[in-house]
Amino acid sequence: MAEKTTNTAPAKDPWLTWSGIKKEAKRVRWPEWKSDGSKDGIAKTTGEVLTFTAFFALYFVLCDFLVTYLLKVIGIGA
Repeated sequence: MAEKTTNTAPAKDPWLTWSGIKKEAKRVRWPEWKSDGSKDGIAKTTGEVLTFTAFFALYFVLCDFLVTYLLKVIGIGA
């Protein structure tokens, strides 16, 4: 006699429900916009990233101009 196999689905993760998502969103520790002295805020960190990015963008543009100039001097560039 053949045994019956039951099709049991794995337990549903409670996080994948609307109530689970709301519960998880409340647990998130959102960063502060401004610093309070003990830790950096988003505004300061964003400023640092933008300054760093602008500095390296300028650096690479100047390197490109320098290489282009040097290639023109030795007769390779147009």
